[in-house]
Amino acid sequence: MRVTLALAFAVSITACQMDGAEPDASASKTSADVVSTVSAPDTVSTVGDDRVPSDEEAEANRYRGRGRDLIGADTTGQADAQRANTETLADLDSTRDWSSRLQLPLGGDVEGPSVAKLQVLLDRAGFSPGQIDGRWGDNTELALVWFQRSANLEATTVANEATVRALAERAGQPSELVTTHVLTEDDVAGPFVEIPDDVYEKAELDRLGFESLSEKLGERFHAAPSFLAQLNGGVALDSLAAGDTLRVPNVAGAPGLEGEVSRLVISGEAGYLHALAANGDVLFHAPVTVGSSYDPSPQGSFEVESVTRDPWWHYQPSILEGVPDDEEEAHLPPGPNNAVGLVWMALSKEHYGIHGTRAPGTIGYASSAGCVRLTNWDVLRLAGMVEGGTPVRFRDMSSRS
Repeated sequence: MRVTLALAFAVSITACQMDGAEPDASASKTSADVVSTVSAPDTVSTVGDDRVPSDEEAEANRYRGRGRDLIGADTTGQADAQRANTETLADLDSTRDWSSRLQLPLGGDVEGPSVAKLQVLLDRAGFSPGQIDGRWGDNTELALVWFQRSANLEATTVANEATVRALAERAGQPSELVTTHVLTEDDVAGPFVEIPDDVYEKAELDRLGFESLSEKLGERFHAAPSFLAQLNGGVALDSLAAGDTLRVPNVAGAPGLEGEVSRLVISGEAGYLHALAANGDVLFHAPVTVGSSYDPSPQGSFEVESVTRDPWWHYQPSILEGVPDDEEEAHLPPGPNNAVGLVWMALSKEHYGIHGTRAPGTIGYASSAGCVRLTNWDVLRLAGMVEGGTPVRFRDMSSRS
């Protein structure tokens, strides 16, 4: 039987290491990039390259039930929930009444407005689904299950009424989950520059900023650009200007995450990072990309040595697998399209760290060369909670074959 719930919440319910080089500080951030300012540029070197996984690779790994057995989730209600859901991505049209009810129970290989709403709630509550796209996948499922466990609810792979009510409370009781945003001058400001593939050509740029307005808006609202376009009747996002209105996920103004982070735990098998309180409570959950069986992330206990925002990347062929050692080194400027994104957290394991990405749609659905990658918005949120000395534990990591 299909159950619906009104969403009237306000009323009824690569491995890197710090390097001594100091590039020219004149390559400062622009208004096009949402980053935190650092007092001086810092450079990190990495044994992982800046390869962007293919869309095909990410899609093949989008929904495989990752981590269910490890977590012990109950999947008995999933098939019924999936059969009951009739929504599709075609329902993400610009005329939809987004104050309408969320279709419940919700789970399985489904898509559409209800999935999008659930993703917004999870994002606001600090249980990140990664990139919001209106499609159910392992990232959304894992965030849901861990929220249920955190809220002392039955840990299933299905969202029910009790789960959504608890999520709404943790998310700050938003009155709307998709809101209308009037674009500002800062929202649409460039410059937007096509990023070359060649690493030495990248090194010639002042900044590895956004390539397009659609990319910038996707990062600003934690969403896939194609999803944003569909929410707005297929509008060409790159053609928008200040003063134009846009329907967007209501991720701004989410409640601050409360509690002091005692340690970080990273699961290789399930592909997530947890910021934990001293009593074990999950303060923040995010999907991550970790190393493959060929280039595994480390196993064991380490600690965060430092947190660097807006880092430069020191391209060093001598520590890169598959790159001739005799190639020249290069320093690549900071920005959201930098190989390590907008934040680098150096670990006590030499050459390893936690960082952002230039490919948010692949997080959780691809592998790295050993580093721990998050979306830029998730790693920025994490950086506000973590400081040097924070313990980090890697568990159930793949071994090198």
